[in-house]
Amino acid sequence: MTGPAIEIDGLSKRFGDVTAVDSVDLTVESGEIFGFLGPNGAGKSTTINLLLDFVRPTSGSASMLGLDVSKDRETLHSRIGVVPENYGLYDRLSGRRHVELAAKLKDADDDPDELLDRVGLSQEDANRAAGDYSTGMSQRLALAMALVGAPDLLILDEPTSGLDPNGARELRDIIRAENDRGVTVFFSSHILEQVEAVADRVGIMNEGELVAIDSIGRLRRQLDTGAQVILDVDRKLERNLGDIPNVRDIDVDDETVRGTCVEPAAKLRFIDRVRELTTVTDVRIEESSLEDLFASYTGEDTTDSQTETVVPGGVA
Repeated sequence: MTGPAIEIDGLSKRFGDVTAVDSVDLTVESGEIFGFLGPNGAGKSTTINLLLDFVRPTSGSASMLGLDVSKDRETLHSRIGVVPENYGLYDRLSGRRHVELAAKLKDADDDPDELLDRVGLSQEDANRAAGDYSTGMSQRLALAMALVGAPDLLILDEPTSGLDPNGARELRDIIRAENDRGVTVFFSSHILEQVEAVADRVGIMNEGELVAIDSIGRLRRQLDTGAQVILDVDRKLERNLGDIPNVRDIDVDDETVRGTCVEPAAKLRFIDRVRELTTVTDVRIEESSLEDLFASYTGEDTTDSQTETVVPGGVA
C-alpha cells in the first residue's frame, strides 16, 4: 500500500457553542504505529468518531487508505479493523463463533482458528464461551475479530486498558507482529508507557487542537527539559562548581551532587567538573518522565489517570 493511511485536513467539529475538534491537520503514514494521546475532553474521542464516520464534521475532511471517510464508508470499513474501548461480546457464544460472525459480516473467508491462534488464543479457548474469558482473553478475541478480512489499517482504542503488565506486553507484541505484516496501527491510550513502548510517533490533543506530533524522544528534546544527572560522591564539595554550560539547577549535599543537563555533551562536562573536586562513586541519569512531557503540552497531571478517554462506538 502506498500513500498515507490517514489524512486529516482542517478537521473541525462543533457541538453548539462547544468546539470539540479545532482545525486538526494530521497525516499517519502507511506502515507506522501511531499513538494518539489526550486528556479527557481534549477531542481525541471525537476525532476517532469522525474518522469512523460515527459523526460528521462541521468543516474539513478526512480520508483513510485514500478513501473519503464519509463518501466511501462502506468500502473503507471493509478494509479496516476496529477495536473500540467499549466493545461488546456475547457471553454465551464461543470465541470461534465470534470470529465466524465477524467474517460473515465482512464477507471474508478467513480461518477463525488461524486468527485466534495469531492472537494467542488456543483451540480450548476458542471453544469456550466468551463470558468465561478474562480481560486479556477478551481483548485478544476483539483483536482477532478486527483482523478479519486482512485489514490494511487497525484502529484500536485503549487496547491495553484493564490488562496486567504481562497481558499488556503480550498485546503489544501482537500489535508489532501485525505491523510487521504491513498493517498500519492507529491507537489511543492514556497509559503513556504503553505508547512509548510501541509507537513510532505520537500525536497529543489538547482542548480540541493537535498540539504536538513526533516521536516521544524528539518531543523530549524539543521541550529542552533535559536530564537530571545524579552523582554519588565520597565527600562533600569544598568549592562551588561555578557555571557549567547547559547545566542548571545544581544541588549539592554531603553525599550527592545533582544537575539538570539540557544537552548530551553537558552531562560529561558536569561529571568531569565534579570529579575535579571529589571522587564520584556512582552515576545515575534520569530522563524527563513521560508525565512531565505530557504536562508540558497539556497542563494535565496524569498521576490519577486523568487522561483516560471513553470512546463510544463499535465496528460499523
